[in-house]
Amino acid sequence: MCGIAGYRGPGAEKLVEKMLAAQKHRGPDASGIYHDGRVRITTPAGEEVLEAPVTGDVALGHNLLSIIGGPQPVTGRGVLVFNGEIYNHRELHGEGSDAEVLLKLIEEQEGDMEEVLRSTVNTIDGDYAFAYYDGENLALVRDPVGVKPLHHSGEAFASEKKALWRIGLGDVGTLKPGHALINGREVRLRGLPEPEPLRAGYDELRDELIARLRSAVEKRTRGLDRAAMVFSGGVDSTMLAVLLKEHLDIRLYAVGTRGAGDLEFASRAADDLKLDLEIIEVDEETIREALPGVLTAIEEYSVMKIGVAMPLYIASGRASSEGYRVMFSGQGADELFAGYHRYRRLLEEGKLEEALIHDLENIYHVNLERDDAAAMANSMELRVPFLDLEVIGLAVSIPISYRILGPGDELRKRILREAALELGVPEYIAMRPKKAAQYGSGIDRILRRKVLPEFDHESFMEKLMGTRESNR
Repeated sequence: MCGIAGYRGPGAEKLVEKMLAAQKHRGPDASGIYHDGRVRITTPAGEEVLEAPVTGDVALGHNLLSIIGGPQPVTGRGVLVFNGEIYNHRELHGEGSDAEVLLKLIEEQEGDMEEVLRSTVNTIDGDYAFAYYDGENLALVRDPVGVKPLHHSGEAFASEKKALWRIGLGDVGTLKPGHALINGREVRLRGLPEPEPLRAGYDELRDELIARLRSAVEKRTRGLDRAAMVFSGGVDSTMLAVLLKEHLDIRLYAVGTRGAGDLEFASRAADDLKLDLEIIEVDEETIREALPGVLTAIEEYSVMKIGVAMPLYIASGRASSEGYRVMFSGQGADELFAGYHRYRRLLEEGKLEEALIHDLENIYHVNLERDDAAAMANSMELRVPFLDLEVIGLAVSIPISYRILGPGDELRKRILREAALELGVPEYIAMRPKKAAQYGSGIDRILRRKVLPEFDHESFMEKLMGTRESNR
């Protein structure tokens, strides 16, 4: 939806302006800054200055990617900037944008800031990061899964690290999912759903899984007529495409080298299910040209993360050029349903349940921040229905034996595959073995053998982090 940034201290307004400029790709449609009693909104039509009720040495900024909501910051007794979506905002308050509803929810409660925020995040259902300032307290909050990013350093925060680097700050930290930073003090507000004992049998759980996934997709498509999706022809993305097609016009984008397995399966699945698919064939030159953009987006040199981010970066770039603003991804299914190959060994060692919890708790920095950055580099909001809290709550409670049959199970994700079959996904897709995005697309081999050995990543990263400049 956007990018947010803020700073407390001398020169706050100018510093926030620089941070917003560094992450303008997150919201090219408008920008807004609150500082010391006024809100300044800048759109292509011009600039508007509004009075705000609070004063102080805090500046809050917002880049708008226009999907449903309008420009921010929004004001009540305090000031709020918000990135993301609240899926139950209509149920909470009949009118207003997500940000306006959130502001009302915060300000209609009594108690100290920590109590109010804990109550708020246990009431809202969504993927979000936001900052709220009431003239005394400055609070930063992140959703329980960590779908939306939020980084901080000292008295500054931003959606992307490069915005903090731009104003000369290093030692950048990341706010943990489900946590708040209140005047510099980190507190836990809400955790992930915990496993609960289930009495239902296999078929009932499979059907309940379908129902919860269908609900997760429905709430993420409200207000949309069309959307894009990064598509591999695997069980996760195909199942999601079938559910998305129930609610809107969905266009799929598959990225890979000529002859790559993902492209072959994606093309066959799209034909059989009558899905709108665009195949983007890449080669060494394409990958070489995309590499600087991918690195700038994900803000770290990791060969694995580059390989995973590359198809999403290329797909979201093409979709953005064709007018799309929202893209869906099947991210999260492997962590929930034991999809990775290494889970077989962990099951044999008696460590699988612990590993699944660990992977889910850490998905925010392992996968989600990378994927958000790769898509938002092209002004594309990424939505991940598998990581809906209701889906997570069911998935972590499903017996391990329904997810992986044993150490010899080559397929894994068993109950999800059965659910896919129930939805009409062809068996050759539902029972297709897992292959990581960078391998299925054919991109990893070219990256490792041809592109990366000739790329001076140390100089590139030094220059990227060297966007730091003397500001103070």
